Amino acid sequence: MKNIRYAWFAIVLLTFGQSCKKDSEYLNKQPTNTLSVEATWKDPNLVLSVIGDLYDRYPDFQTIEAWWEFTDFDEAFASNGGDYGRHQNAEFDYGSWNWWDYAYIRDLNVFLKRGQEATALSEADKNRFIAEARFIRAGVYFELVKRMGGVPLITEPMEYNYSGDPTYLQHARAKESEVYDFVISELEAVKNKLPNSASTQSRATKGAALAMESRAALYAASIAKYGVSTGQVSLPGGEVGIPASMATAYYQKSLQAAKEIISDGQYSLYKKNPNLSDNFSSLFTDKGNNPEVIFAKDFKLKTNKVHGYTINNQPRSSAEEQQGGRLNPSLNLVQSFEKLDNTYASLASVDASGNPVYYTGITDIFAGRDARLAGTVILPGTQFKNKTVDIWAGYMLANGTIITGDNFGQTKKDVLPGKPGTVQVVGADGPIDGLEFSAQSGFYVRKYLDPATGSGQIGTRSEVWWIRYRYAEVLLNAAEASFALGDAQGAADYLKPVRDRAGLTTALTAGDMSLDRLVHERRVELAFEGHELWDMKRWRLADKAWNGNAMSAADFTNATNIGVAARTNTQVFGLWAYKYYNPGDANDGKYVFKVVKPSKVTAAHRFRLGNYYSLINQDIINRNPKIVKNPNQ
Repeated sequence: MKNIRYAWFAIVLLTFGQSCKKDSEYLNKQPTNTLSVEATWKDPNLVLSVIGDLYDRYPDFQTIEAWWEFTDFDEAFASNGGDYGRHQNAEFDYGSWNWWDYAYIRDLNVFLKRGQEATALSEADKNRFIAEARFIRAGVYFELVKRMGGVPLITEPMEYNYSGDPTYLQHARAKESEVYDFVISELEAVKNKLPNSASTQSRATKGAALAMESRAALYAASIAKYGVSTGQVSLPGGEVGIPASMATAYYQKSLQAAKEIISDGQYSLYKKNPNLSDNFSSLFTDKGNNPEVIFAKDFKLKTNKVHGYTINNQPRSSAEEQQGGRLNPSLNLVQSFEKLDNTYASLASVDASGNPVYYTGITDIFAGRDARLAGTVILPGTQFKNKTVDIWAGYMLANGTIITGDNFGQTKKDVLPGKPGTVQVVGADGPIDGLEFSAQSGFYVRKYLDPATGSGQIGTRSEVWWIRYRYAEVLLNAAEASFALGDAQGAADYLKPVRDRAGLTTALTAGDMSLDRLVHERRVELAFEGHELWDMKRWRLADKAWNGNAMSAADFTNATNIGVAARTNTQVFGLWAYKYYNPGDANDGKYVFKVVKPSKVTAAHRFRLGNYYSLINQDIINRNPKIVKNPNQ
């Protein structure tokens, strides 16, 4: 894959486009430290630097460059003092995930105009650059519409004429469906003008265009289908809300785009490692001939384009710096991974009578589960970088008394009855309630954690990429679209290879298919990949799952609704392991587990109807009175 370098002058060229003519002769002189637009568009390497900047500015929400965003909902706890507030605010802010960057769109439109006017480039280079910019612009509008609903569709660089009347520059919001239609049509228009190359993964390709089209069409279809349950989340002009009558056509477009990728045969599921959990984990860190990755934001050590995800989230006990452990996956997520017989079940910390269940090994409670669990989450007693993670909360005595500590791996003297001497009373990784960087939920994250030596060091950091589109999601898209179009068996068939890779050997049947099943499959396959918010929004499940109702340990110990898509998920819980101490008893030395709610979790998240579309800031409306506000805000 060719590395993209970012020239400092690219932004200057895109921002100003042409020099302004002035009377003073010295102002007419060409600067010696920049290049003219004309000079840039004669050299494909210089144009590449400009398009590289445009790629680099592509917006994401919940990524490895912002680990804390993964703790906004129910996937994880933020074990970092400055982020505890994420679990203490009941209501999501209306502007929490808004984004409105028309300067970026203008830069894309200017680039396209310059490209169309360029005469010195070869047709092949010119056509590819133009197609790439249209791909990026389609992605930007997709990012806008899924946050804001319908937005102004601007496809030409607008220029102010200094007349004192800017109203001709003001555009009203397009319908939400019109923005989706634009995204889909642009991707259709450019797909055959982009390289059809699975080995190109950080620039636009035919596969990337089709993957984005499949996702965008699926989002539009879902809003049309499920939006009827939230009828008050709409605007009379169609800026928000898509008619139910449009759902079928969008599902068909999503399925067709997915089928085109599948039938092309260039992409496949990653299957390099016989250990299924290790294989799933490696999918996100292996950049050598990875057949699953369609489009990614790349990072390179040699260009110092790196990130600190591993520094921030590596297990604290084996960290290469004295920090890490910030992102703690929740029991809510961990318990979602089903058993290998296709059934959902709570992790058995207590039996039917409420008595503790004793386990010989600390990992035994997780045995027989979907392999994606251990590929997504670092479980107690498992390894990272060939070092065993030390997660256990203390000793539990026969009478229920807990002996523990308040610092990593703390030791105490003469605290166990009948056993004089000094003993370690808590894991070197915790969990310790309120101690940042400890595994306060009982777990650390594994997905995207870099196993390379030095990746957890400040001076080195990680070059693991951020995968925006991958083949497994294409299969999930196809399954969901097929089900919505009445082909339940087709949906089961698309899910089968994804589930087979996870070790789930009993194939689902058409009768097993439901929205609940499809929601589950995306939750466990795509955790920590930035899908949860957008999926819950498009299915109109967000206000039902994040409903403001408090949760209790009983929701996890006696859970009967694990596979229900709309189940309450408002507070992050954890699962703590204890060593049972009762000399002479058959269970002495075994492990018991307790469901806990970290003390920093004090509020139950509530997603209001107004959260389905983000707040359009008042200053935007002040500058353009044609912009109407989003509903319920």
